[in-house]
Amino acid sequence: MRLEPITWERLTEAVADRLLETEAADGSPWLRVAVDGAPAAGTGAAAGALADALRLRGRSVLVVGADGFLRPASLRYEHGREDPETYYGGWFDTGALWREVFGPLEPGGSGRVLTDLWDPVTDRATRSPHRELPPGGVLVLHGPLLIGHWFPFDLTLHLRLSAGALHRRTDEAQRWTLPAFERYEREVDPVEAAEVVVRADDPRHPAWNAPWGSV
Repeated sequence: MRLEPITWERLTEAVADRLLETEAADGSPWLRVAVDGAPAAGTGAAAGALADALRLRGRSVLVVGADGFLRPASLRYEHGREDPETYYGGWFDTGALWREVFGPLEPGGSGRVLTDLWDPVTDRATRSPHRELPPGGVLVLHGPLLIGHWFPFDLTLHLRLSAGALHRRTDEAQRWTLPAFERYEREVDPVEAAEVVVRADDPRHPAWNAPWGSV
């Protein structure tokens, strides 16, 4: 894949402009966007910047982090606290994301989204109130391992780190998760699946696949 240098600001503006021209594939009045990548790639910051750019363009936005939809500790740690296979397939409650985030944004849905469900620190339900996203609004979901669950994203952005960069930028205490990302690369191939791919090995000098041409 050919990648072109770009700044984060120009990339964010390009994606926001593209979303203004995008209609939901299933006819929903809401758009659903993924910012996918390992924690070390900084998906939360990228999602927040995109949300700001969309709000400046007059769109309502809800930013949701996948880490707010972890399973209870009894399930996450069933095979130990550092099991990469469980991290890959059992840490994130995809059923709850379907029910609480994507279901309300289907055609005919209520637009009332739960932005988080489980607090991993207290290991209890967050009891956060639902947030209403008006028609024409945009959901931005960020976090790891988002592609491959058939979530109805209208645009998917993948922040890619090479194996070396992922190892360097992942906190030592979290490096046990790295085999899960190797499996993700093999089985899901997010670089091929995502519409927008950003090489983020050096956060100061990103490069992207320029899916809509150079900007």
